[in-house]
Amino acid sequence: MSPRLTRVPSVAVEALRLTVVVLGAGAGFQLADRLGAGPREGVLGPFSGLWLGAIVGAMIGYVLGGVLARLAMRTLDRGERALEGLSAEQAVAGGLGAVLGAVCAAVVTWPLFLIAAPIIVAPFFVFLVLMTMLFGFRVGRSRRDAVLGAVSSHAGLAPRSPAPVSLPRLVDTSVAIDGRVLDVVRSGFLHGRFLVPQPVLDELQSMADSGDDHRRAKGRRGLDVLEALRREPGVELLSIPDEALGVTAVDAKLVRMAIDRTCALLTFDTNLAKAAAIAGVRVLNLHGLALALRPLVVVGDEVDLHLLKAGKEAGQAVGYLEDGTMVVTENARERVGQQCHVVVTSVVTTANGRLVFAKPTDSAGLRR
Repeated sequence: MSPRLTRVPSVAVEALRLTVVVLGAGAGFQLADRLGAGPREGVLGPFSGLWLGAIVGAMIGYVLGGVLARLAMRTLDRGERALEGLSAEQAVAGGLGAVLGAVCAAVVTWPLFLIAAPIIVAPFFVFLVLMTMLFGFRVGRSRRDAVLGAVSSHAGLAPRSPAPVSLPRLVDTSVAIDGRVLDVVRSGFLHGRFLVPQPVLDELQSMADSGDDHRRAKGRRGLDVLEALRREPGVELLSIPDEALGVTAVDAKLVRMAIDRTCALLTFDTNLAKAAAIAGVRVLNLHGLALALRPLVVVGDEVDLHLLKAGKEAGQAVGYLEDGTMVVTENARERVGQQCHVVVTSVVTTANGRLVFAKPTDSAGLRR
């Protein structure tokens, strides 16, 4: 027996098994009666054939009940883990879709009970109800806005402008390895639910166990970053199973799972971000965020600067960039009031912002 099966709660398994045993006994009793084992004298009395059918049915139910109960509990456990990644709107809309699917299946199959034996129709009925509930849940989840809007209108609720929905974020490998997501979370720009797919964890674990020192360090850093992210207040970090079993590449799995779960993809990988955007996935590209927040100038950049006033130290002149950053230019006091072409020599970050130091690019340094 698989080790995973032994972890299923025994009380729930035995309760389901007892239910299957009772159903098996009833089915065996009915089947024996239909096969002509009705009341007549036998070895064990007039009802020996019927009771024998019930006992055989109960024994079969006991064997099958244990297997079916464990499979059912495992399925419920996987379903519960899958529901953890859904927003409240998705869960409600999916539940409404499942109920509607079950009602439709019951309406369609109910006449069959009038023309065929219930013991024959019942398995087909249960299968059809389960399939339509699953289909209704998936449709309701993917069309949650339309479903909830229709329910609100029929309930007579006043229309209101839709509030922005915070989608769960699907984390890729590059985000974990880079680590700057922790700074973004701590700054308050990111919070809520983060989903880490099993393929990402497997990839990080493989890297952490690698014989290559550089690759091993990256894998361990990624696992440490995820652990630190899990401990951040306001963050709910969940591990989700691989739901794109027919897809091999990890990036393709992430895109498929983001579509199926209606998640935003959190990544540092520019190529993955482009592919996901083409597929219709909302992308939170932290690399793009880093580019947007980079300093207006860095060491080595050359800019044209209008020197407005003398600096505090001898020979210094002061000008300002377009964003208001102060630029202190060395050996340029005599050029105050003029346009000077300067090269950035250093950038200092202070409590009040950035302070840039520069010097003229040549001895003249003037743009007349």
